[in-house]
Amino acid sequence: MTTWAHLKIFRLLLLSGLLSAQLACSKSQTKSGGEVQTSAPRRHELLTVGSEAPLFQTTAHNGTPIELEKLRGKVVVLYFYPKDGTPGCTAEAQGFAAEYESLENQGAVVLGVSTDDSDSHRKFAEEHGLPFYLIPDTDRALAEAYGVGSTFGMTSRVTYIIDRAGKIARVYPNVQPKEHAKEILRALAEL
Repeated sequence: MTTWAHLKIFRLLLLSGLLSAQLACSKSQTKSGGEVQTSAPRRHELLTVGSEAPLFQTTAHNGTPIELEKLRGKVVVLYFYPKDGTPGCTAEAQGFAAEYESLENQGAVVLGVSTDDSDSHRKFAEEHGLPFYLIPDTDRALAEAYGVGSTFGMTSRVTYIIDRAGKIARVYPNVQPKEHAKEILRALAEL
C-alpha cells in the first residue's frame, strides 16, 4: 500500500472519530436533569463588565433549587467548565473547594456549570468533596444566555463574578484552572 493510500485511510479514520465524538457529546446533552430556565436571549458574545447578569432558575446537582434573583445581596462566582472528571476541570474544582471557606467569608456563592447531567455532577462532587453547587446545563441555555461558547458540545472555560446588585463585576475568558480560585479570591477582595 502506498503512502498516499495510508494518508487517505488516516484522514477517513480521523473524520470518523471526530463525527463519533460530536454525536456522543450531542447525545449526552439530552439527558434529563439539566434544564435551566432563563428569559435571557441566546448570545454569541461574552457579557461585559457592568451589564445586568441574566436571571435564571434551575436545580443543582444535589436537588437544591437555584435562582439568581434570590442570590441578590451576595457575590456569585459563576464558573463554566467543559467536563466533569477531566484533568483541568478537576484541578479547577479542587481549587475552588480548597478556597471555599475564604470565598464564603468574602460573601461569595460558587456555582459550577457544565453540560454534564445531574448524575455526573453528583459523582464528581462526591468523588472530590466539592462543597459548592454544580449546575447541569445539558441544553446549554445558561451558557448561551451568558455568551459562553462550546467545542464538541462541551462548554468553554469562562468565569463571571456577579456583584451584590446582580451586575457583572468581572469576566475571565482565559482561565488557568489550577490558579483560578486564588485569582477569584484576590478579585473579591477588591470588590
